[in-house]
Amino acid sequence: MPKITFVEPGGDRKTVEIAVGTSVMEGAVDHGIDGIVAACGGSCSCSTCHVHVDAEWVERVGVAHEAEQDVLEFAIDPDERSRLSCQLEVSEALDGLVVHVPSEQA
Repeated sequence: MPKITFVEPGGDRKTVEIAVGTSVMEGAVDHGIDGIVAACGGSCSCSTCHVHVDAEWVERVGVAHEAEQDVLEFAIDPDERSRLSCQLEVSEALDGLVVHVPSEQA
């Protein structure tokens, strides 16, 4: 299983294994990652699973689709590395992915 590292708001790093085909958000919730609220359960209708993708991973993760970009407008302090973790599907290509969880979710 691919390993994803979450940098939590306090700076703690947690690396967890997440099954291929599930979302980064699902893995965060399953492993109790601090700061991932996931209020909508992964339906891309809130921004409470907002993460900042580590700079070295931005190209590999790709850009957010239009619906995701619309939802990210409601995130707190979005930037060019912002993604909704519910929209990041785990694959072997994401093994080693690092995402930063913001200190506050909308």
